[in-house]
Amino acid sequence: MKTIFARLMKDESGATAIEYGLIAALISVALITGATALGDSLDSMFNALSGQMTTAETNM
Repeated sequence: MKTIFARLMKDESGATAIEYGLIAALISVALITGATALGDSLDSMFNALSGQMTTAETNM
């Protein structure tokens, strides 16, 4: 029984898979955060452009 437990404690393949999973999760969070920030920036830029076009249209 001790040898089975000792062999189980030495096995690191599961730990490696968990580490890769955590890395993938962190990369996903970073991509989502970046895409959200870019989307917010584009939204405000297009809203400003729309306002300028509306103002230019009413001044004609």
